[in-house]
Amino acid sequence: MVRTPLTPEERERGERLGRLLREARGARSMTDVAANAGISAETLRKIETGRAPTPAFFTVAALAGALGLSMDELIGRCAQEATGAPGAQDAPDATIAA
Repeated sequence: MVRTPLTPEERERGERLGRLLREARGARSMTDVAANAGISAETLRKIETGRAPTPAFFTVAALAGALGLSMDELIGRCAQEATGAPGAQDAPDATIAA
């Protein structure tokens, strides 16, 4: 099966997701968060750096759970950053705190 190349928008969406997950992880180690989510540290590294821009839904859900985020919150923040909503990057609640 040949995989269709990702569009620039899909790549950007993956990079946004990775940034948000990295921010949510904060000072916690990649190994600990990955283990809590049931994935490898390498998979988490690829997601956070955008090298895996389209992770499986259940992988994202497991990471959200390990980071104490709801899927609604994660999706909302991804969308907020994508639209460039006023103050999206500067507002105190725009940084995911875990």
